[in-house]
Amino acid sequence: MGYYPYYSYYYDPTYILVILCAIASIIASAKVNATFRKYDRVRSMTGMTGAQAAQTLLYSAGIYDVTVEHVSGSLTDHYDPSAKVLRLSDATYGSSSVAAVGVAAHECGHAIQDNKNYAPLRIRSSLVPAANLGSKAGIPIIILGCILGYNMTLVQIGIWVFSLAVLFQLVTLPVEFDASRRAVRLLDEQHILQGEEVGMCRKVLTAAAMTYVAAAASAIIQLLRLILIFGGGRRRDD
Repeated sequence: MGYYPYYSYYYDPTYILVILCAIASIIASAKVNATFRKYDRVRSMTGMTGAQAAQTLLYSAGIYDVTVEHVSGSLTDHYDPSAKVLRLSDATYGSSSVAAVGVAAHECGHAIQDNKNYAPLRIRSSLVPAANLGSKAGIPIIILGCILGYNMTLVQIGIWVFSLAVLFQLVTLPVEFDASRRAVRLLDEQHILQGEEVGMCRKVLTAAAMTYVAAAASAIIQLLRLILIFGGGRRRDD
């Protein structure tokens, strides 16, 4: 007796979901780039650069042990909790645009989360090694299981390993949305952005958040496909 997945014999209707998720990811990425470019042309009334705004927000939150640094690239901004470093990209560090200030503030939101021991951020950080393993090894393990005569033990292990990457994507959502919420509130409270600028900033960060939503949706769909394909299998005589 040998094991063969049900979907290997029939049209796989879940492909349409994969295609839709891919399209959604492309649209989300295009949207965030377009939105950033639009408000990158609007200079903030205070004239603060992304780096200056970040430093001001960190100090206003009572955080003095985080260093603001420049990193090459476009929109490569990130906060490194292990090194206590907030790195701002070429498009953000020295720019005084509303978009740049908003992105810098978002990264400050992560630094504040770290300072306040925000639980979802702690969980996400602890999941990084497992997520890397899941994204790199999950599918190869499944493929290996298929090559070795549909070894379902290996296939199931691959699915479980891949699910770690999906879990990471899900935990990332509240972390990113909370960082953006903190950013908009602090920029308004500290009067770094004023009036309509706050709404512009919110649009930039909302567009960026949609890329995480699209990534999470794609990961979930991929996991569901794997479960349907290999969980809905059947046995046949060789």
